[in-house]
Amino acid sequence: MRIAYQGEPGAFSEAAARKVDGEAQLVPCRSFEEVFDSVDAGPALYGVVPIENSIGGSIHRNYDLLLTHELTIVGEVELPVVHHLLALPGATLEGLKRVYSHPQGLAQCERFLHTLKGVEVIATYDTAGSAKMVADSGQTDAAAIASARAGDVFGLKPLASGIQDFSDNITRFLVIGRRPLKNAVADKTTIVFTVPNEPGALFKALSVFALRGVDLTKLESRPIPGRPWEYLFYADLAAARDTLTCSRALSHLAEFAPMLRTLGSYPSWKPSAAPVLPDPFEVVS
Repeated sequence: MRIAYQGEPGAFSEAAARKVDGEAQLVPCRSFEEVFDSVDAGPALYGVVPIENSIGGSIHRNYDLLLTHELTIVGEVELPVVHHLLALPGATLEGLKRVYSHPQGLAQCERFLHTLKGVEVIATYDTAGSAKMVADSGQTDAAAIASARAGDVFGLKPLASGIQDFSDNITRFLVIGRRPLKNAVADKTTIVFTVPNEPGALFKALSVFALRGVDLTKLESRPIPGRPWEYLFYADLAAARDTLTCSRALSHLAEFAPMLRTLGSYPSWKPSAAPVLPDPFEVVS
């Protein structure tokens, strides 16, 4: 099995892909678009993309890509994210001039970054890619925010560990593909829909789930290209699509929603054990 993910080896997306199948051949991609294309046309059977973080919020680009591709959500993975400040051997906190990371990584470590005076913060395409940039540069006044594995892969040492703003920093990833995962039993459904531009339209749409006791666990809005101030609504439902209550709710919604599409019905993530995370801002000696 081949699973595509965005980033370099050592990226958090790589770790999420390994949770899907530890024996799979992993396919690193430069961008989220490339992940979708790799599953759409090959060589990957599945792709793993982040959709939201408990600190940084939603990854909007992947919501947009779910709509523009005919791929199905077949699973999800929740990954505890522990960020490290990584640099070449010989580097010190006091000597840093630049810190690189993905915008989400920077947002998740905002409080720690404010403690670094006179340091330029630079956004890049990937956390592990930032570690590679620092390693390739050979400069000891640069550092990257990335995973411990990225440090091992690129020969960097941690100047500080657990630097995320909150210890319960979790990223939720979606698994996309054309066929269900093996032995998958769905208990969650993701849909996207529009509503007429009239008073009470969204309330009416959400009421189809409330009236039937279907738990709506997330609601996300995205603008509709070419139609200013009109929106798509993405919703996560804590029910399989083919259960009686969920199927009736969706049939009811379809009666008045101009557009309704099911993006996937899949097993929700069920962690086997709660992770133990380090204290924030622990400086490594």
